[in-house]
Amino acid sequence: MEIKMYILAFETSCDETSVAVIENGKSILSNLVESQVKIHNKTGGIVPEVAAREHLKCISQLTNKSLEIAKLQLEDIDCIASTMGPGLPGALIVGFSFARSMSYSLSKPFIPVDHIEGHIAANWLEDQSPELPAVALVVSGGHTELILVKENLTFERLGGTRDDAAGEAFDKVSRMLDAGYPGGPAISKLASEATSMNLKFPRAWLRNTNDFSFSGLKTAVLNYIKNEPNSSAQEIAWAFQDSVVDVLTKKTIDAAQAIDAKSIIIAGGVAANKDLRNNFLQKSIIPVHIPAPALCTDNAAMIGAAAFNHIDQAILPESIIDIYSTMTRGELFLDKK
Repeated sequence: MEIKMYILAFETSCDETSVAVIENGKSILSNLVESQVKIHNKTGGIVPEVAAREHLKCISQLTNKSLEIAKLQLEDIDCIASTMGPGLPGALIVGFSFARSMSYSLSKPFIPVDHIEGHIAANWLEDQSPELPAVALVVSGGHTELILVKENLTFERLGGTRDDAAGEAFDKVSRMLDAGYPGGPAISKLASEATSMNLKFPRAWLRNTNDFSFSGLKTAVLNYIKNEPNSSAQEIAWAFQDSVVDVLTKKTIDAAQAIDAKSIIIAGGVAANKDLRNNFLQKSIIPVHIPAPALCTDNAAMIGAAAFNHIDQAILPESIIDIYSTMTRGELFLDKK
C-alpha cells in the first residue's frame, strides 16, 4: 500500500497570498491564490505595508478553503512548509509566522523553503519531470538567475542580473508607456498589437559570462520615448520585449550547451510570457520544461513541491530560524540548508 504524505504549504513573499495542499510532492490537491494586483495597480507598484496587511486579511480563510478543497483535515497533514525568502520582509513574515505557529500547535514538522527553489520545483508538478542535470532560468520581478540543477537536486549559481531583474524592467517600461501594472502582461498585450516590427533596441550580451543586464535597455527605451514622443507604444513594447526575450533565450541555451545539460528549466513569473515560451521551444535543441502559466507566478504548490525534496531536513517549529529578504550576490539558497 502506497504511503501518502500531505504537505500544507504557504507562499506570501510578495503580493499574492497562496495556500496549497500537495500529495507526495507531485499531486496538487488544492492551490489557492489571492492576488493583490487590483490593489497595487492604484499606486503603480507594490506598497510593502499594504501587501502585508492584505496577507493578514485572507490567510486564515484561504487555509480553511484549501483544506476543504483537498478534502482533508488539519490532523491529516504530515508536514507544513512556508517560503522563508527572498521577498518583502513584511509579507514574508505573515505566511512564515502563520505556518510556523500552526506547525507548533499541531506538533507537525516544519520546512522552510527558498522562493527561488520553489519556482524551479514547479516543473516537478507537471506530467514530465526534467532530466538532470539541467540549467534553470528563474526570471521574475525580483530575480533573473541562471541555476545549475544537479542530479542530486542540489544547486549551483551560474549567473544572474547585474542590475534590474527582467520582470522589474517590464514594470518600469510599462510605467514609461503608461500601460499599467503588472508590467509583464501589460507589455505583452501591447506588443501583440504592434503592426510594425522594425524598431530594434540594444542587447546587452555580456560576453564570456552568464550574467545579464537590463539597465541599458531600460535607458534606451526611455531615451527613445523622449526623442520620439509620437512613436507607437505598441511598437516600443514589441521591440523592448523582443530584446529581453532574445537575450534570455540565447544566454540560457548557451549556458546549457556549455555544461552538456540534459534539459532547460524555465521558471518564475516572466516564464508565463507567451513570446518567451515560444522562443525557447523554437530555438533550443535541448528539451525545455516550462510550467503552466498558473504555476509560473507565485503560488504555494511550488513551495510544497520543493518542501517534499527536503522532508529529511524538516525542523522543529521552535528551532531558531528566520526569514531573509534578499539573496546576497553569489550566495545560493542551498547554502541556507
